[in-house]
Amino acid sequence: MSLSRELRLLPAAIALLIGLVIWFVIPVPEGVTPEAWHLLALFVGTIAGIIGKAMPIGALAMIAIALVAVTGVTNANPSGAIRDALSGFSNPLIWLIGAAIMISRGLIKTGLGNRIGYYFVALVGKKTIGIGYALALSELIIAPVTPSNTARGGGIIHPIMRSIASSFDSDPEKGTEGRIGRYLALVNYHANPITSAMFITATAPNPLIVKLVAEATGSEIELSWGTWALAMLLPGLVALAIMPLVLYVIAKPEVTNTPEAHDFARSRLDELGKMNSGEKIMLGVFALLLLLWAGVPAMVFGPAAAVNSTTTAFIGLGVLLLSGALTWEDVLKEKSAWDTVVWFSALVMMASFLNELGLIEWFSGSIESSIGSLGLTWMPATALLVLVYLYSHYFFASTTAHITAMFAAFYTAGLALGAPALPFALIMAAASSVMMTLTHYATGTSPIIFGSGYTTLAQWWRSGFVMSLVLIVVWVGVGGVWWKVLGYW
Repeated sequence: MSLSRELRLLPAAIALLIGLVIWFVIPVPEGVTPEAWHLLALFVGTIAGIIGKAMPIGALAMIAIALVAVTGVTNANPSGAIRDALSGFSNPLIWLIGAAIMISRGLIKTGLGNRIGYYFVALVGKKTIGIGYALALSELIIAPVTPSNTARGGGIIHPIMRSIASSFDSDPEKGTEGRIGRYLALVNYHANPITSAMFITATAPNPLIVKLVAEATGSEIELSWGTWALAMLLPGLVALAIMPLVLYVIAKPEVTNTPEAHDFARSRLDELGKMNSGEKIMLGVFALLLLLWAGVPAMVFGPAAAVNSTTTAFIGLGVLLLSGALTWEDVLKEKSAWDTVVWFSALVMMASFLNELGLIEWFSGSIESSIGSLGLTWMPATALLVLVYLYSHYFFASTTAHITAMFAAFYTAGLALGAPALPFALIMAAASSVMMTLTHYATGTSPIIFGSGYTTLAQWWRSGFVMSLVLIVVWVGVGGVWWKVLGYW
């Protein structure tokens, strides 16, 4: 029997070695259960395999699921172990991602995607960087009324971005992603964490932060929607202004000047003529998704009319299937959707059980006591706390899980070290969104955009790390001065 052609032996051997060293060589720390430590070994080994491209991500995810079930690190009962290993597939976020990718296929098939893309290019297409700013502005406009950052960046903006890239024949399947698509995909993604930080209603975990801050300060600080928006306004706008420029340096597109784009796009719009029935159905579904994702029914008729984000995605997909705008064959052929569902489910499952088994709590507690013992003044001590909190997101596939596990401990530690309560809360809140930049599994938006194939894993992680540094500096520097002007400290 020969080994799979998809298996790269050296990266696979390195990933295996890392997992084995953590499992068998490094002693289990005091306060950590063997099960939690062994799951960490599986998780780190899997991430190492993904980074080294030992196998396709979906294949590695299947192996990770099998290992979690076989080793029983989450449950000694074999039946319980396999239920735990497969539990990621029951996560609604996973299926929101998959359904959003499937829906985006309708934009391509019906031609509506091309129409939107050509119109967008005609509007701001004289320079590639201008298109980048247009995507960022689109994110900003809809962010306050779109509580799901995944729905916003992955379900609304990303199909438009793909349409623009396709209009320039920038297609990963053709090897032309560098023309314009890579740059636009990165702008599409990195606008998402920035806008998520700017409004309480821009991403689901933000209200949790409000609750945790209130609890930690005995309700002395209760962040209102207006206070949050005003505090984040200036640093957010500066970040949105800088981000497309930074990415332009990191991932400079091959096509930079497009003076003919306006006339070209207009001529293609003329060729398309009036909208066909498929486009009209797709446009209607798109509007329906936007209204439901933005929570308009709940705003008008009360909480009883609220519709879950994943339910909304399936409603949209169901309408497309019933109308014939999409067929089941189209859905089956959308390989990136099914691939994403598999590998993201495995990562979310392992990250969730690392938290459930207490490893993340142990980690945050150890960091808190270690920083407190350094004898630093509050500024460097809390700066270190923020950086540890931010970059520990490499171990998470969910911002909600990360915030739930670590925010309260780190925020309380900062207060104990002497940090001013409101500015430190705002910095921690910003870091809770900035951490989305780091990996291709950092939040629900990332696997959608990464899964479209415009960037390599190395390009994604490199740009994510650079942007994390840029954004946290903007929020500390610009935000700190702005909050001083506002009298917050």
